[in-house]
Amino acid sequence: MLAGALLAVVLAACSGLTAQLPTQAPPPTASATPNTPDAEGAAATFLDAWHRGDFSGMYSLLSPLSQAATSKADFTARYQALVTGASLTSVDANVLAVLKNGDTAQVQYEVDLHTAVVGTITRKIEMPLVYVEGRWAISWTDGLILPELAGGGGLHLDHSVPARANIYDRNGLGLAVQGEAVAVGVQPGQIQDEPAVLAALSDLLGLSPEAIKQKYINAHPDWYVPIGEVSAADIQPRLAELTKLGGIILTRYSTRFYPNSGVAPQVVGYLGKIQADQLAEYQGRGYTGDERVGQAGLEGWGEQYLAGVRGGILSAVRPDGTTTKLAESSAQPSQAIYTTIDRALQMKVQAALGGFRGSIVVMNPNDGEVLAMASSPDYDPNLFDPTNRNSADLQAVLQDPGKPLVNRATQGIYPPGSVFKIPMMGAALLSGLYNKDTMYTCTGTWNLLGPTALKYDWTVTFGVKPHGAINLEQALSYSCDTYFYTIAYNLYKQNPDFMSQVARQFGLGEFTQVGQVAEAQGLMPDPAWKQANYGEAWVPGDSVNMGIGQGYVLVTPLQIAQMVSAVRNGGTLYRPQLVAKIAPPGGASSYKFQPIVNSKLPVSAEQLALIQQGMQGAVNLPSGTAHGVFPNFVVPVAGKTGTAEDPAGGAPHAWFAGYTEGNRTDKPDIAIVVMIENVGEGSKYAAPIFKRIAEDYFLGRPYTLYPWESEFGTTATPGPGPAATATATGTPKK
Repeated sequence: MLAGALLAVVLAACSGLTAQLPTQAPPPTASATPNTPDAEGAAATFLDAWHRGDFSGMYSLLSPLSQAATSKADFTARYQALVTGASLTSVDANVLAVLKNGDTAQVQYEVDLHTAVVGTITRKIEMPLVYVEGRWAISWTDGLILPELAGGGGLHLDHSVPARANIYDRNGLGLAVQGEAVAVGVQPGQIQDEPAVLAALSDLLGLSPEAIKQKYINAHPDWYVPIGEVSAADIQPRLAELTKLGGIILTRYSTRFYPNSGVAPQVVGYLGKIQADQLAEYQGRGYTGDERVGQAGLEGWGEQYLAGVRGGILSAVRPDGTTTKLAESSAQPSQAIYTTIDRALQMKVQAALGGFRGSIVVMNPNDGEVLAMASSPDYDPNLFDPTNRNSADLQAVLQDPGKPLVNRATQGIYPPGSVFKIPMMGAALLSGLYNKDTMYTCTGTWNLLGPTALKYDWTVTFGVKPHGAINLEQALSYSCDTYFYTIAYNLYKQNPDFMSQVARQFGLGEFTQVGQVAEAQGLMPDPAWKQANYGEAWVPGDSVNMGIGQGYVLVTPLQIAQMVSAVRNGGTLYRPQLVAKIAPPGGASSYKFQPIVNSKLPVSAEQLALIQQGMQGAVNLPSGTAHGVFPNFVVPVAGKTGTAEDPAGGAPHAWFAGYTEGNRTDKPDIAIVVMIENVGEGSKYAAPIFKRIAEDYFLGRPYTLYPWESEFGTTATPGPGPAATATATGTPKK
């Protein structure tokens, strides 16, 4: 990229200081002192004002003749133009000598001009001063910038910009690549053989014929309707076939291309123009300001690697057009990001979400690598390229009330429902009030808060026989609400803070520190929090509600994935990570994935084994809440269902969090968390999706029909439509 500007500029410096220069920022209020009793003081004051970006203050120190020759606006504009055009970042200056002769003086100083692009330019400069109207003042000329600019010269900066590096999956398959792409659209009125057009586009774009037709079904015959994008390489073998079919319109363009209309788009991110509030930062790093940069996800996080290091040539340009090279630097290669994502698995996980609103996280429980992270609704990051003919669809993405740009896996916060019973069981064991043999008789009702505050087990809601006499492990397997109400009530009496303290030690309500994508902290409430936010004391009912993952508690799906991974691996909370390595073309890696331990679960090995057995029982015991979903499954599975009431109203959120226990050498076990918004029970919706992902992972394809599907291969319908109202096989469970 070539970007240059002829700049008439002025430079000065401050003795012994490193200046952090503003770019395109309003100068501060003038504060230079005009009454300067000696020449050295006047020069130092001028340089100090320049150090602070106080151009008005600098101007106040000029002699009357200098001010008459150059207006304050022009003076300020020259300094602002220098900072921007030369990528100036800081200035170091040291006064070397002062020579006075009557009412004139010369102050010699050495200046180091540090730039973001071409390094440091060092010069010795003499500043002339005059004593006039009772003060020393600077006789300002362009020579105070650099000797080469004397007489009104300017600067010209040619940028050398390396090509943006790619983002790959763990196997080297592209997730974001530089290259040629083709925007695919249709003109409905020109379609002659609709079945052939739909079949060809379905094969090309991986969309169902029904989904493609839905895009143009209400369009005018002469409209151009965007359908999708594909790489130029992928379309080439089909080009002859496609061009023979009437109604298909193909438009080639050079771009940052995201295959398959976005694989893990909320993780990978997109490029966008530099925003006004980002301009100063990017210009300080050598950008001209008109580039497209990473604005989200790994594109944003990895900008410093993906964009490489800019180089360039800075030249002084005399009024007659002749030039002198002042400094030069070579561009440094950009570095590709190799993610931990498995592209094939990621696409299957995205498909498993169907049209539901929610998210899925798949992790390696033994090191924190994220193998897949899906959030729905998603979006096509190709639409952010204004040269893409299909970018007209971008407004629909930005205005979508489903907020597709939000990564629900890391930024969505939800009540965890009965998934919270995992850390609650840990708190019960740690308190000393409960052990594996602590029995409780579940009758379906609970009244420890008094007869006017009766609570019910989920079995009552669904008309199922109460659990009867059960131990703590079975309480987790059966998800017995009344047992956990009792635990929460007793823990409140012992220490109202205890549940929150333990839950945080399980990683909930705390940042996972994934770092590479934006994440929310969630909320783990406690008495101090309620007092600070509501001005009210924590009461037993707060603990009781919290005991089954309701009340004020909010978590992210990634926090739950980190937690169940720790349960699977023996108690280590590994930091979730999305980057496997960062490396330049053909060079050594500058970063390689290493597992990072955030903390350890607070429970002992024996206590953790009880939690594991409780999660195994949820799948394997006849009364386990997920037993009906996993009969004769391909690998052993342990997990926990959750059905969480939405504080905003509507149908409950469905959770299933668990892991596989195959212990196979060819396929490492995985932890999977499924969270579906506003659909119903976790056993009905989230658990079958978990199962399908495990089948895809271990068997290469799904073998199970979703309860809400009419036939194999159809997809779910989101929201309150057929998917939300379908009846699952078997007895509903929490």
